[in-house]
Amino acid sequence: MKAKQVKAKCIDDSWEYCKSNILLMLKRSQTKVIFPIITLGLLRSFITSKQTMFSDGEVKHSYENAVRESIEFLGHDLHVGGKYYDAYPMRNLPKYGVLRSAHGDRFELTESYCRHAVALVDWIPLVIKDHIELRLGQIPALGSREDRIKISESSEKFTDVIKSNIDKNPTNFEVFSFAVIKIHLEKFACKIYRDTRTSATDQGVDISTNFGVVYQIKKLKLLSQNSAEKVYDELKSNFDTARLTDGNIILIIDDISKSVRTFLIDMKVQSITKAEIISLAEHISDSEDREKVLRIVYEEIRREYSSNIKKFTPPILSVMT
Repeated sequence: MKAKQVKAKCIDDSWEYCKSNILLMLKRSQTKVIFPIITLGLLRSFITSKQTMFSDGEVKHSYENAVRESIEFLGHDLHVGGKYYDAYPMRNLPKYGVLRSAHGDRFELTESYCRHAVALVDWIPLVIKDHIELRLGQIPALGSREDRIKISESSEKFTDVIKSNIDKNPTNFEVFSFAVIKIHLEKFACKIYRDTRTSATDQGVDISTNFGVVYQIKKLKLLSQNSAEKVYDELKSNFDTARLTDGNIILIIDDISKSVRTFLIDMKVQSITKAEIISLAEHISDSEDREKVLRIVYEEIRREYSSNIKKFTPPILSVMT
């Protein structure tokens, strides 16, 4: 009886071990979910053929197949399908207990993941889906022009989408702010351009314009002069003195106190808050303009989050071990 209890505990522990590692992979995912999908691909190969030993090429191939299956399951290709590197099976996946180095240049799927392969293959797609929905909100649905038009027909629905998604993460905050300001400024024959990407080194410029002004976006609240001084010091290090003294830098931030706004104005820095972005969105009266905002949001997110893996590659022939 005691032996059975110990055995059951070991199985439960290994399931929790696998599960916690998958969740940790997701937590550390930046623009793309990669390691959980590599794991999913390896487990599918194990279930199909009992293969436990993989070359780097086989790991890559199983990953690419799993990406395509994930895209089909999700109904979009956002936040999946990042570029594959040969360091993944050698360095990254062993950290999560998925693979270990074997003889030669091959890698072995560990016992814990093999033992729970069937349950993990069922669970991993669902937890990836939840992770992406939590991160991107309604943005994947904005890829459909029909859905964008339906939302844009109603000012209330359109504003609700802005309000419920702009706060999801810093990228959403930047992208929604950019889209609303872009459409607003088009009425004055002004053009703006989003220069940044999530992993880019932009030296402070998030949005540039054709009239000399630049916008820096920070998802933070400036409620004290001390915090404002730190931001101003950062602006001084990122921009030349002439741009600052000419008042050509505008901060887009979550919120700001009246006194801090006055302090920044005295320093020739204007600010726009999230509430003011939402107010601009509420005053977009033309449904076509509202649809444009949503299209821009989707296109900007797609620019960063769309899958790099699209074309089918033929299977690698190898001896299963």
